[in-house]
Amino acid sequence: MSEIPLALIHPDDPPVFPDVEQALVDPDGLLAIGGDLSPARLLEAYRHGIFPWYSEDEPILWWAPNPRAVLLPEEFSCSKSLAKNIRQNKFEVSVDQCFDEVIQNCATLRLESGTWITDEMLAAYKQLHQLGHAHSIETWYEGELAGGLYGIRIGSVFFGESMFSLKPDASKVALAQLVRLCEDSGIPLIDCQQPSAHLSRLGSRLIKRDKFTSLLQENTIREPLLSHWTLPRTPSSEAINHGNNG
Repeated sequence: MSEIPLALIHPDDPPVFPDVEQALVDPDGLLAIGGDLSPARLLEAYRHGIFPWYSEDEPILWWAPNPRAVLLPEEFSCSKSLAKNIRQNKFEVSVDQCFDEVIQNCATLRLESGTWITDEMLAAYKQLHQLGHAHSIETWYEGELAGGLYGIRIGSVFFGESMFSLKPDASKVALAQLVRLCEDSGIPLIDCQQPSAHLSRLGSRLIKRDKFTSLLQENTIREPLLSHWTLPRTPSSEAINHGNNG
């Protein structure tokens, strides 16, 4: 059976996407080209399991891969060494204290490999943060930002975007804090987009796209138990082990 032609989106078009089952098999998950990164279009994309991923010299490309990498909070794998670092307060953690610095670090550390966090994407996700949709988790070492991650929360789903680490285990501690926050908020699903060996070791796994879509339909319309995400710098053992997340 022949594939349906790739959808072309004009920036003036309404924020509507084709059904994700129309995405290409090769390259896996490519669904549409064009449009813009307005808040309305981005949020509509994520609600349906679609995300933008492209380089500076490309048009906006929209993806919905099959299968999909996810992390269920209860399946997070915390190694003995990571648990020890958390207990010993080697790091402090915080939530939504310096979103711009987190996303900039994520972009900077990927320059050598051809970062996909373009200037256009930086501006778009910063706007989503200002609107209360995008959030960051920060890890601090001796008073300096040492790692973190950011993503988008819609209803009771967290869509992870990227993470960075300037110290060993710093991004893992940030993920542990995210898992704690999701557990306290009643959020059952963290989207990881693409599989990686790093995330697999931390408990992520692949599920079929139709299962992922079903989970989104069920959970993006359900409000989390904790809707206000914020946490000042706090010793990791207090924040992660006891769930004091504001």
